[in-house]
Amino acid sequence: MAAGAAEAAAAVVEVGSTRQFEELLRLTAKSLLVVHFWAPWAPQCAQMNDVMAELAKEHPQVSFVKLEAEAVPEVSEKYGISSVPTFLFFKNSQKIDRLDGAHAPELTKKVQRHASSGSFPPSGNEHPKEDLNLRLKKLTHAAPCMLFMKGTPQEPRCGFSKQMVEILHKHNIQFSSFDIFSDEEVRQGLKTYSNWPTYPQLYVSGELIGGLDIIKELEASDELDTICPKAPKLEERLKVLTNKASVMLFMKGNKQEAKCGFSKQILEILNSTGVEYETFDILEDEEVRQGLKTFSNWPTYPQLYVKGELVGGLDIVKNCARLLWAFPTSSLASDARRSVSSVRSN
Repeated sequence: MAAGAAEAAAAVVEVGSTRQFEELLRLTAKSLLVVHFWAPWAPQCAQMNDVMAELAKEHPQVSFVKLEAEAVPEVSEKYGISSVPTFLFFKNSQKIDRLDGAHAPELTKKVQRHASSGSFPPSGNEHPKEDLNLRLKKLTHAAPCMLFMKGTPQEPRCGFSKQMVEILHKHNIQFSSFDIFSDEEVRQGLKTYSNWPTYPQLYVSGELIGGLDIIKELEASDELDTICPKAPKLEERLKVLTNKASVMLFMKGNKQEAKCGFSKQILEILNSTGVEYETFDILEDEEVRQGLKTFSNWPTYPQLYVKGELVGGLDIVKNCARLLWAFPTSSLASDARRSVSSVRSN
């Protein structure tokens, strides 16, 4: 069982640079390549990574890749990635299909179809006309609040889209977006689907709320805050992150490459025990980097958490390293935390 899981994990390649991605495209030109554009802060992405691992076991002839969208912005911008999770399908180094949102059955269906097909559509943006309404329905439901706009929230490409983004940010509204310039079929089809001729368009739970004028009216009447979902506060986000795995390490760098000596030492300790753990690179998220210090009342990194509770930094872990074997066992994990408390008080 463990060996099978290890094989699946190994079958999903993690790409961290534009050069690496382009090289992978070249090397896998003759086979199907499935790329997951994801983000570590989105729980639906973690679920879809598990789905990818299972698909990798079922389709060894297919190449599966994880690419953190915000870490490789050149690739994300090139292919119009404006929300996560998004999946792109490649054959002969050309994009042949796309899937927006966490739709495991649809991902499975597309992988099966493209893996068994020797041919592919002449254009990556072409979809059968009878499937357009279904695709638009999935896109409008891809997140609780979806904004269809010109450009991205970081770089709006029209004044109306820019104003819409500013209003949503001002009210701390959590939303995902779709750049209509990245897909002409969606751009034209959504006008008919929604019976709304202009952009931007805002959807909540798949239902059209309206364009900029409507949003301004809702803002003026104080209804906007009751209709749209709020972005999680930093403390809520940190609770989710610290509980992402039974053992979570917040460090400078990652498992493959520590970017400070203290982080390297704590990795060596964890690796020597065989404990299963996940890492978070605080250098990639300044909000988490600063916020976690206050959240944990611990001013330095690395920081190690067990079941969402802080164990401590490198010195603490060194002092209770003999208990690391017990991390998966809740009673012994408590012993480790009691040991930590004793070390702190001394």
